[in-house]
Amino acid sequence: MLELEVKMVCLDENNQHVVVLTDKEQKIAFPIWIGLFEAQAIALRLKNEKFPRPLTHDLFISWCKATNSTIDKVVITDITPDSTYVAQIHLIHQNQEKIIDSRPSDAIALALRSNAKIYMTTKLIEFTHNFEDLFPEGLERGETH
Repeated sequence: MLELEVKMVCLDENNQHVVVLTDKEQKIAFPIWIGLFEAQAIALRLKNEKFPRPLTHDLFISWCKATNSTIDKVVITDITPDSTYVAQIHLIHQNQEKIIDSRPSDAIALALRSNAKIYMTTKLIEFTHNFEDLFPEGLERGETH
C-alpha cells in the first residue's frame, strides 16, 4: 500500500470537482472526481473551517466518539469496470477491526476529520500521474487548495 495525502480540491476544465491526492514526496498525483457536497466537506476540513451545524461526516465522527470507535485508516482499494473507485474505512470498535465499504470521497472526508491515514493499493498506481505532468505551471509543492 502507498500512503497518500490530500493535496487539494479543485475544478477540472469541465467544472467537475476533483480531489487530488499525492504521495509524501509529491512525485505522483492521484486525481479522483467527486461530487459537489463531498468536495465541500473535504475543502472545509482542509481550510479548518466548520459549518454551523454538523455535516454528515461530522455526525459519523461524533458517533465514533460516542461509541469509543476510531477510524484506523482508509484505503482506496480498487476501480470497477465502469471506472468508479472503491474504498474501505477500517474502523476499530471494541478492539476489533471492522471494514466498511465506502466511496473514496466519503472515506477521505472521514480520514481528514479523524486524522486517519489514507492509503491506496499498489494495483491503482497505474491510474496516478507524475505530479509535474499534472501541474506543469508549477503549483507550489506545499500549497493546498
